[in-house]
Amino acid sequence: MIRDANIVAGYALREALRNRVLLVVVVLTVTFLGLYGWGTKETFDAVTAGPSSPLIREQTVAGATLLGLAMFVTLFLGTVLAVFLTLNAVRGDAERGLLQPLVVRPLGRGALLLGRFTAAAVVCGSYVLLVYAGAVVLTSTLGDFRPDDVITPGVMLAAAVLLIVALALLGSTILSATANGIAVFMVFGAGLAAGLMGQIGEALDSDTLINIADVSSWVLPFEALYQQALHELTTSTSNFERVIVTLGPFGGARDAGALLWPWTAFYAVLVAAATFARFRRMDL
Repeated sequence: MIRDANIVAGYALREALRNRVLLVVVVLTVTFLGLYGWGTKETFDAVTAGPSSPLIREQTVAGATLLGLAMFVTLFLGTVLAVFLTLNAVRGDAERGLLQPLVVRPLGRGALLLGRFTAAAVVCGSYVLLVYAGAVVLTSTLGDFRPDDVITPGVMLAAAVLLIVALALLGSTILSATANGIAVFMVFGAGLAAGLMGQIGEALDSDTLINIADVSSWVLPFEALYQQALHELTTSTSNFERVIVTLGPFGGARDAGALLWPWTAFYAVLVAAATFARFRRMDL
């Protein structure tokens, strides 16, 4: 099955590279990084020229907020890419009669799903890591801010977008292409809203909002990974700086704890099992 999955993944990768969606994503990404670099330079020029405070380091607050914004945009663009790469992965191809001759012979359904996921995961994961790395380089070069942990936030962003790929692939076995795209974006938005709700709850000291955000983040672990990635940017920041960074919508967020990675792995297995079970019962 692994060999067959590799064949499907190679075909899907070539298909993705020919897709004009990738060209649009590249143009948007270059535009974003250009604007981000410009905004970063202007922000730090203003911070340097303005009055300094003995209580906080303005560069740390500005850098963490800007890089947090870049991580949000990176995750969003990665989600857009994931949606377009998986729109017709199952149901769309099945409705066009493309799957029946493949899954009967020579490929099986498991190999087809694994190959489709591998191709989308490679493209989206690599994309997120490259854009994150570009944002880190721009922030450190133009703003003289370096996150406390450079590697972990990027890995967590990549893991978050891989979960979104898995959810989009599951959706493609249930919904039509358009409905699946809308559903994935709505789930993505719900996760981000839950994260912001948790930060508002922290600011207002509301246990209810915090509990709702915690439950939502664990139901949608890509949000917990994103929040943890933000947290890793400023793990050594404390006092007033920490308060200001955490209160911002793209700031330090909260530590998800040691169970995040085990739960993420278990969640991915659940989604994979549900996807295969649904695909196995589909009439092609």
